[in-house]
Amino acid sequence: MMVCSCSHGAETFGTLWGMNRKAYPSDVSDEEWAFVAPYLTLMTEEAPQREHPLREVFNGLRWLVRTGAQWRMMPHDLPPWAAVYQQTQRWLKAGVFEAIVDDLRVLLRLAQERNPQPSAAIFDSRTLQSSPESGHRAGYDGAKRRRGSKVHLAVDTLGSLLSLHVTPANEQDRDQVGKLAAAVQDVTGEHVELAFVDQGYTGQAPALAAKAQGIRLEVVRLPQAKRGFVLLPRRWVVERSFAWMTRFRRLARDYERWPETLAGLHVLAFVVLMLHRFTLGMASSP
Repeated sequence: MMVCSCSHGAETFGTLWGMNRKAYPSDVSDEEWAFVAPYLTLMTEEAPQREHPLREVFNGLRWLVRTGAQWRMMPHDLPPWAAVYQQTQRWLKAGVFEAIVDDLRVLLRLAQERNPQPSAAIFDSRTLQSSPESGHRAGYDGAKRRRGSKVHLAVDTLGSLLSLHVTPANEQDRDQVGKLAAAVQDVTGEHVELAFVDQGYTGQAPALAAKAQGIRLEVVRLPQAKRGFVLLPRRWVVERSFAWMTRFRRLARDYERWPETLAGLHVLAFVVLMLHRFTLGMASSP
């Protein structure tokens, strides 16, 4: 069966699960699909349970996360929303997006002539406003004056994802250092020695939690004579990663019933971004 070979708004057509459709800008390209297909194929294409091409299911998920639509608003020229949702939950439970991110991070670092595993990381969090679906587990973030969830994030110095998890917004950033540090060391083989953080992580407890995992925390403080916007050393990298997340409207608020789904869709967003960077670099390399 032929599939659409376009992405990023190309005006071409393909034969997709028995019908023609115009490509969406969110569609996966041929080069990207060649990379991710082995991770996403939890069973063979010929398995009798499969009713829709896996590539189109993945396109449906990418469309939803990029546009921020409801599951039941899936366009009719993509697989039915229930099929996309069910396959998404299988992917999340299997941890395939984390596996893709881990491999892409190594490849992107090697392309930049860096060591495969980082020795430094940056920790931070973002607070997402709750919605009726997520309100039952929301907390109130007094600093942001917002009720919702927090996404706690660790990235390397290139902005690639190392680890993330979700808590109610009233959870303190400093209390999450131990969990973030342990996850970072797990995915890097205990290569990280230093983590840059903001002033919300100040104190003996987070420093000791990081030290228990072999990581030294370095608090990057605002200058005393701050006027207007200040680009903070190292910290701007994680802020840029959060800015990348705003390109995905499904992640603008916490629309998910379960925190695991919210975390998984953030990992998927990193997959989309890192995959694009990788294939773009491959295309431009001699």
